[in-house]
Amino acid sequence: MVYKGYLKRVFDLIASFIGILFMLPIGIIISILVLTTSKGPVFFKQTRLGCKFKPFVLYKFRTMSIARSSNNLLITSGDDARITSIGKYLRKTKLDELPQLFNVLKGDMSLVGPRPEVEKFVQIARSEYEIILTVRPGITDFAAIKFRDEETMLNGYTDKEYGYIHEILPRKIDLYKKYIREMCFCTDLKLILATIFSLDIDL
Repeated sequence: MVYKGYLKRVFDLIASFIGILFMLPIGIIISILVLTTSKGPVFFKQTRLGCKFKPFVLYKFRTMSIARSSNNLLITSGDDARITSIGKYLRKTKLDELPQLFNVLKGDMSLVGPRPEVEKFVQIARSEYEIILTVRPGITDFAAIKFRDEETMLNGYTDKEYGYIHEILPRKIDLYKKYIREMCFCTDLKLILATIFSLDIDL
């Protein structure tokens, strides 16, 4: 239980700080590519719900064209015409998620934890999130690894949001609760390594 509080936060602070220093050169290159290949800001910002339903602003490298974006579309599939040329690569490699290290440093997120959702989807499964949001959301977890190709999975749905809400989200929720049950330093380390090296793990 202790790891869920102070020790986990200390680990997050140290690891995110080191991660930011290590990834800074890559981040600068990505920023230049984002700015020079499409109009718009470097970062995409979106409000998500964190621990105890507290809203926070999540950061990603922008991977979509601003001119073609729509605030009404919360789900993105791999065949989405809004995705830029560099955005396709960033999303496939998950490099667009790197700015979330700053979310971890700020305390909005943890390195490992249930992926943060927008309020609309949290409210759909409110009772489940009463359990899930007892911990900080994270950059990676069991669900992030299982659904690393989520955007490709959504290609098969005409109604992307329906497919996400009724097919993918319930399976993610089960994996979020699995993480909470098994949360410890060893689990976090296993998930971080599996994420970095794109490994499959037993779920």
